[in-house]
Parts: sequence; structure tokens; C-alpha cells
Amino acid sequence: MDAPGTRIAGKYELVEVAGSGGMATVWRAVQHGSAGFQRPVAIKRIKEHVAQESSFVRMFVEEARVCAQLVHPNIVQVHDFGDEGGRYFLVMEWIDGLSLAQFLQIADELDTFAVWPLVAAVAIEALRGLEAAHDRVDEEGNPAPVFHRDVTPHNILLGKNGLVKLTDFGLARAMDRARITEPNVIKGKVGYLAPEMTKARQPTAQTDIYALGVVLWQALAGAPLFGGHDNIEIFRKASRGEVPPVAEPRPDVPQRFANIVERALARDPVDRFESAQQMRRVIANMLWDRDVRPEAAFLGRCVTQVCHYRDHGTMPPPSYRPGSRGPGPQGRA
Repeated sequence: MDAPGTRIAGKYELVEVAGSGGMATVWRAVQHGSAGFQRPVAIKRIKEHVAQESSFVRMFVEEARVCAQLVHPNIVQVHDFGDEGGRYFLVMEWIDGLSLAQFLQIADELDTFAVWPLVAAVAIEALRGLEAAHDRVDEEGNPAPVFHRDVTPHNILLGKNGLVKLTDFGLARAMDRARITEPNVIKGKVGYLAPEMTKARQPTAQTDIYALGVVLWQALAGAPLFGGHDNIEIFRKASRGEVPPVAEPRPDVPQRFANIVERALARDPVDRFESAQQMRRVIANMLWDRDVRPEAAFLGRCVTQVCHYRDHGTMPPPSYRPGSRGPGPQGRA
């Protein structure tokens, strides 16, 4: 049984659980080396009850193999992979911050919305990561794209240093349409599926773009795009792909940005952006034309502020708060 203080492979000391899903648990850990060397890492360890299920194990191994080849600043990097006690583990870089899901949850607790420049900044960086995955080539230089298939707020990490990173590539492939509405699948996850994916189509760059569009709509609106009492209801809403205008919950969002989000959410894939790169450039041009420059330092201050609230239950002193472009902007009416 894993517990704080447990050492894996003799050098990775588990500190605390950072997250847990149906198939694996992510720990904050410390890597120990010679001469007192230490560095923080994240350990993703397959759960005991699925360690004997070959389909899940294959997906976990595939995640490690693929992620090790995705070297990019906006993708969580893999440091090591191993097997101990019949259970595989994946060693990844530790992101000191929180997920976009946690950020939005705290914004909701504070009865505020995330300011749209921050949402746009997160979108640009997430799109950089998707672009690198979609444009991947193999050792011979042949196209070998990797489609995330699980772009959700939980899988977009925000660092206190202002960096945005995608995580959890590969493992989501285990969730095919035959299992997507089962009770053990996380509620709401199906709400990020592109309409064509509810019909068992093959993933493309446009399916990841659609999922990111759902994330952006949710980040701006402060509520899920497709809600429901259970996965089946959410699945049906996602399959219809009916998207209310962003302006309804957020009239302060520039129409040009709202149009970008709604284009990413087009029901027909051909009406979406052709690539993550194209969508990223359109958002960047929109910000440039409005003379908005949400740099990494701005995002880092926002994340630090929200992390302080998460850890202490209060907002940080004014000297630590971001300026007029902070994360907690307009209170809700």
C-alpha cells in the first residue's frame, strides 16, 4: 500500500497524493540522488486493482512511450518509467501550481469570473502544446500525430511561474465509446467530447480543438457547457453540440474572442480551425489588436494568488495581488 514516506525504485519518496482517477494515482514526490541531491517530481502509479487488467496496463505503457517523445515547454515532461511490485509508475516533472479545474473552482467559491485576458493566455499556451503533439513526426520524419483525446480543465496545469502545461496524454485512449457512459467514468468528462466522437469517429486535431473550446467556454461562463444529472444525459447533450453564445453569461468578453471560442465549438469539424496553430495565431492577433499583453508573469501572479487562497483560505496581502488584470475580476451579478 502506497503511503507518504514510501520509496519507489529506492529513490522516489512519496510525499502526498496530488490527484487520483479510476486507473492511477498521482503523488507529489521527491527524487533523491547522490550527495544530497533532491528535486520535486510527480509520480503517476497505476492502481493495484487495475494492475492485472491488460488493457489498462497497455494504455499506461503507451502513455509513457508517447509522452517520452513529446518534448515541449507546454507539455508535462516524462523523466522515468518503471515497474515495481507488479505496478508500473511514471515519473514526471512536478508543476508547482494547480490545475485549471482547481482555479475555476476557487473562482466560483469567490463568486468571481476569470478575466478573459487570462483565459485567452491559457488558451494560447495550451494550443502550443496541442500543436506540438499534432505535428509530431517519427524517427524517419514521417507524420506521427498524437491526439490528446482528453482536453479538460483537469489536464491543463497552471504553474506559479506562469507556465501552462498539458498532461495526461495517452491514458484516455482506454475510454472508448463502449465504456463512455458507464458509472465508473468520471461524471462530466464526456461533456468535452466533440459531437463526432460520440459516434465513434477517429480523433483528429479538430476533436482536440473542440474540447479546448468547451474548456474555454466553461472558463469564461463559470459553468460547464454541457451539464446533467449523469453521464448519459451529458453524453446526449454533447452529441447534439448545441452551444449558447458566450455573451449570454459574459457580456464583457469581446465579441471577437467569443467568435473564436464559438468557431472552435462548431458542430461540423470542417467549420472549426484547421489546426491548433491557426487557432493560436487568431487569438494572439486578437490580443495584439486590443493591445492586451497577458505575459507569463501576469499569469504566475494570478496562480500564486489563487494557490494562497487554496492553502490558507484567505486572499493574500495586497502587495502579493496582481493589478487590474487579476484573476478575480468582476463579481457576479
